[in-house]
Amino acid sequence: MHAVLTDNPATVAERNQRILIIDDNTSIHEDIRKILGVGSSEDAAHDEEAAALFGFEIAQNNDVPFEVDSAYQGEEGLEMVRRAAEEGRPYAMAFVDVRMPPGWDGIETISKIWRKHADLQVVICTAYSDYSWEDMIRQVGKTDSLVILKKPFDNVEVLQLAHTLTQKWTLSNQLRSHLKSLDEIVATRTLELQSANTRLRQEMEVRAQADLDLRLSEERFAKAFKASPIPMAIQELATERFIDVNDAFLAMTGISRAEITNRTPVELRICQSAEAQRELWLALQRDGSVRSIEVQLRTATGALRECVVSAEAFELGGKSVALVATLDVSEQRNLEKQLRHAQKLEAVGQFASGVAHDFNNMLTVIQGYTCLSLAAAGLDADVINSLNQVALASDRAAALTRQLLTFSRKQMTQPRSLDLNDTLRNLHDMLRRVIGEHIELGCEFGENLPAIFADESNIEQVVMNLVVNARDAMPQGGRVAIHTEAVNIDPAHVRRHAEARLGDFVCLTVSDTGCGMSPETLSHIFEPFFTTKEVGKGTGIGLATVYGIVSQLEGWIEVGSQINEGTVLRIFLPVSEAEAEPLALPDSGDVYGHGERILLVEDERAVREIITAILCDHGYQVWGAADGPEALALWQERRGRFDLLVTDIVMPNGLKGNVLAAQLQAEKAGLKVIFSSGYSCNFGTESEPLPDGCSFLAKPYKPQVLARAVRDCLSD
Repeated sequence: MHAVLTDNPATVAERNQRILIIDDNTSIHEDIRKILGVGSSEDAAHDEEAAALFGFEIAQNNDVPFEVDSAYQGEEGLEMVRRAAEEGRPYAMAFVDVRMPPGWDGIETISKIWRKHADLQVVICTAYSDYSWEDMIRQVGKTDSLVILKKPFDNVEVLQLAHTLTQKWTLSNQLRSHLKSLDEIVATRTLELQSANTRLRQEMEVRAQADLDLRLSEERFAKAFKASPIPMAIQELATERFIDVNDAFLAMTGISRAEITNRTPVELRICQSAEAQRELWLALQRDGSVRSIEVQLRTATGALRECVVSAEAFELGGKSVALVATLDVSEQRNLEKQLRHAQKLEAVGQFASGVAHDFNNMLTVIQGYTCLSLAAAGLDADVINSLNQVALASDRAAALTRQLLTFSRKQMTQPRSLDLNDTLRNLHDMLRRVIGEHIELGCEFGENLPAIFADESNIEQVVMNLVVNARDAMPQGGRVAIHTEAVNIDPAHVRRHAEARLGDFVCLTVSDTGCGMSPETLSHIFEPFFTTKEVGKGTGIGLATVYGIVSQLEGWIEVGSQINEGTVLRIFLPVSEAEAEPLALPDSGDVYGHGERILLVEDERAVREIITAILCDHGYQVWGAADGPEALALWQERRGRFDLLVTDIVMPNGLKGNVLAAQLQAEKAGLKVIFSSGYSCNFGTESEPLPDGCSFLAKPYKPQVLARAVRDCLSD
């Protein structure tokens, strides 16, 4: 049994979930098939992830799982698309690789397919930058049926794309089918009216029969009109006044039939833009029909809905009227917006992590030499003060790079089951100092709060950023309130909030009585480097960092704010299966060595020199290498007589630190290893855990931290 996402069970059987993979790499075919749950035991897990992302209920259906076919060259893919269309079973979407030697590449393949099959939804899969977006558009033409997916794949993203694009294909075809049906009804009705008018002019004696035919025809039209699931309205062509609307239209707008009848859209204020409404109506009066015009409609509650409008002018009962069909595509647009937002955050995150990596190497050198200089004897007070200022500045810079890495989800973390209330109590005094005496801090902690699985420093960073933002919104004073509680998210809540998921969660609420935010500002608050503060007053990554941490913990954020009425942020974090565990106190024992031999591998010369100096000062023997091959040469030269390997992870010349460590541990069982990096990617996380006998040290670090890490590793 395979589950499919649906908001209307009656339409499930009509959905096309045929997918074609065009890629010369068979592994890609296997990976995508597994992700989509084709013949896999992981279908249920994928269904739950998809339901969480789309916010739909999950209906079980044996008839419409994803149907996935494979092609390994562009020519083969084109033939399969053509044959599928001829057989009446077209593909809804295709995953297409950019590089497929020796035949057509992905762009050429897409161009040839779209010449005759333009409705095929396409996801370009690439790990390179062979084409810019502008190059692709020049070759395949401007389209909304093209999405770029970067390798390696994110399972949830692939599944989201598969559901979204196959549903988009199905909705588009359903819309065309409905419009065709409406065209046929209107055309038939028009012919009937014309015929009736001719008969009335030529043969008055048959008027009674003609009137009867007309009434029967109008009855059939009325039944079809009222029963249609698509919101429809009949309006006077000259005045735009509503003559009648069907039940689907009433449900979409939330306005009663009595309020709508004999009034115009502008009078009812259901048009977000009166000018756009006027242009649409002028085009209808001029051309007799309009197709697929995107507009925003306002409901009775004030909510805006994204809609696609089509209309046809015709004669009804001697009046020139328009039949207007309105398709609500708000959910589809929301999913597209989420996808674009995720792609933008990923791009900025990649840039931020690269900057942080290089900056952390420099900070390691600055902090190392500053601490060594402060330890020297005979320094005068001015020199000590200057060095302390350098150390303070480097600590602040290190904190900023940690924010960048956290935002880009490349910060090494140490998650554990923790009690959120205990974390907040430990943070209370610091928060009190941060907000100042002019602001009141109130805390209300829920009783019997379940544990969450998170890194405590990350949670502290989230709370600190939220409280600092609240403080800055109340320059004249006010109140910040922190509240925790255990909540159960039900289906109604999920329908109201796209990112919400069913189940038990811990909710952290931070509210203030500050200046609040406009809807425009509210829509941008989690974007990196967006800030409303003066230059030099904020980096614009605080809330982006909060968003990154919460997303990494598989939670979500809900925000409410109004001008001059304050702001409320609610953070939902999954409940941990384990009980909260206490944080172990750091060991304050001896950090000096006893002549142990250390192989140090670091491609940055300045970093390598300061680490060597620190370790030698602490009683160790150090041999340094600039990359993996040089380290292997030293290993062979000394016949593996090393007690510890300290290595960077990302290094030049084709040999990464974790690969080097695996080779040396294979030659010498029990070799201790410390990995170090300015950013960690997935290394050392649950998906890619540290090997036995290995530990991780994040850059930048101070000499005493390095010495403690080396001593602890050797003592294990």
